[in-house]
Amino acid sequence: MSAPPSTPPASHDPDVAPRPARPALSPSRAADFKQCPLKYRLRAIDRIPEPPTRQAVRGTVVHAVLEDLYALPATERGPEQALALTGPAWERVVAAQPEAAALVEGDGALETFLEEVRALVRGYYRLEDPRRFEPESCETRLEVELTDGTPLRGFVDRIDVAPTGELRVVDYKTGRAPGPNQETRALFQLKFYALMLLRLRAVVPAQLRLVYLADAQLLTYAPEESELLRFERTLMALWDAVRAAADTGDFPPNRGWLCDYCTYKKLCPAFDGTPPPYPGRPGAGAPGAETDAETFAESVSD
Repeated sequence: MSAPPSTPPASHDPDVAPRPARPALSPSRAADFKQCPLKYRLRAIDRIPEPPTRQAVRGTVVHAVLEDLYALPATERGPEQALALTGPAWERVVAAQPEAAALVEGDGALETFLEEVRALVRGYYRLEDPRRFEPESCETRLEVELTDGTPLRGFVDRIDVAPTGELRVVDYKTGRAPGPNQETRALFQLKFYALMLLRLRAVVPAQLRLVYLADAQLLTYAPEESELLRFERTLMALWDAVRAAADTGDFPPNRGWLCDYCTYKKLCPAFDGTPPPYPGRPGAGAPGAETDAETFAESVSD
């Protein structure tokens, strides 16, 4: 696929640099609420800080490298140029998240970490050659309202457009490809973006592509409009549930195997923990607040 040159990349991590925005449901917050309403509350409403993990920071650096790579002219996107971007990308991530530097302290630790990043970047070239096409855009912010007014927001790693108009939505993953039983979960985020593009452009993306760098695997999927319309109804119901929970403060825990990896386990009643008192729906009754919906924005966006 080919398209006009991409627009210059922009920072897309509002957790690092939040900005005022209208309320919206994002893929990550939607997934949080589906997995465990209490996790959603502690992360999105209470905003209890989570320490960065090596895996998450490595993924952020890899995404920064690929973002910078596609900002170069196509002829300059060879593997050597990509590998040379790892150092500057790390410095930019640390500037935004100074606490990330503690993950690579010690003699040789930073070089070991950067080599992990380089290995994932090398794996990317086993799957795609960025010199052979021009994406329409990289790290694209999308916002849209569904037919009932449910607002969605997300950031797409890459959008490709063929000369004939077909869309391809691409998301980079620094882990390994999921097994068959986990593919539906893996595609949730891309279906979210596909629905947004359907509403924004009246076009069903021809292909959704997950690029798994750890084991150099591609997972591709061709959505159908009827499927995206069913997904739309699911998100509408989810948004209603989020807003109802915010009004009542009822965010029950949902115990499962992912609990062992949850930062908030010590605060969870399912594990004899006690969450902090519910602070109330963000902005409710606050002096100078324009509306509940507007002040609710930051708690539901990525």
